[in-house]
Amino acid sequence: MPLNTRSNKLYMMKKIIFLLLFLCSFSLFSCRESNRFKINVNKSRVNVDIKRFDKDLISIAPSDINEGVKELYNKYPDFFPLYVESILSVPPSDTTRVTELIDSFLTDSVFQRVNNDVQSKYDDIGDIEKSISTAYTYIHHYFPQIHLPEVYFFVSGFNLSIMMEDEIAGMGVDMYLGSDYPLYQDLTYRYMVNSMKRDNLAPDLISALLFSTFRMDSGEGRLLDNMLYRGKVMYLLSVCMPDEKPGNLIGYTPEQIKWSESNERKVWASIIDQKHLFSTDSFLIRKYVIDAPFTSPISQESPGRLGTWMGWQIIKSYMQNNKNVTLQELMKENDYQKVLEESGYRP
Repeated sequence: MPLNTRSNKLYMMKKIIFLLLFLCSFSLFSCRESNRFKINVNKSRVNVDIKRFDKDLISIAPSDINEGVKELYNKYPDFFPLYVESILSVPPSDTTRVTELIDSFLTDSVFQRVNNDVQSKYDDIGDIEKSISTAYTYIHHYFPQIHLPEVYFFVSGFNLSIMMEDEIAGMGVDMYLGSDYPLYQDLTYRYMVNSMKRDNLAPDLISALLFSTFRMDSGEGRLLDNMLYRGKVMYLLSVCMPDEKPGNLIGYTPEQIKWSESNERKVWASIIDQKHLFSTDSFLIRKYVIDAPFTSPISQESPGRLGTWMGWQIIKSYMQNNKNVTLQELMKENDYQKVLEESGYRP
């Protein structure tokens, strides 16, 4: 073999080896960066045992309704009065009226079917308890001062998805029977049905807990502030639930995630070009952040709440470019102009 040919081959092999080493080191760096807040959830784990109020309510025999309701008062002294006020809309002290309404609920033919479907679909909830336990473990690790409420399942008569109080976090499981559940079609809007499934239950609960714990903390009230506040909570949610898909965290379908990622640059340009970023118009801001079929200032093809999605992307960029910032510092930061400038966000 000629010397120059052998040298060329050796040179090419060295280049290939160098490139492979570089790619491996880059991959390891990227992995470390994306997992810099990852913890060992088996150490100091917070185990969640979901209280099955839904089962106890549904199991009451109509022929023994008075004794059954009395037992609910005794077994759930904190939760049942809250349930009565929130779902039945009557004073818990009016036990006669409470009993009548519970009886009507249990004997209604439609909700008998719904209640049976709830028991069938949520007979085994080990996966949900595991997911919430992991999130609670992360929250306790990074924010030990936060009180973690007990978790209850309830049936709401299609009235309520989440019930959040200081000591109680309740989930209306009849609101999570699947996007294709027949009875949903005539009860609510299609864009809402997309996230009414089992995969969204735990993320919705933890999201509600975080949003109720970390309140909007800016006096400016601009679209920018609202976007980045929500982006902070979404970032923390993604840290606390590292195994969840982004779509489950924000309540987007795979198609909506794909649209948001593909059009991120155009969406950002549109917000800037329309001079919306620093607007304090509350009506306009709601169009960007509340649940809706689409984000009207952007496009009818877009998903709703694009302001929250975009805020999440900016916060991710901020945390990637400011590796010294802790989660505690992030959640305390309310200078959103500074966050934007230091994010290096370039979609």
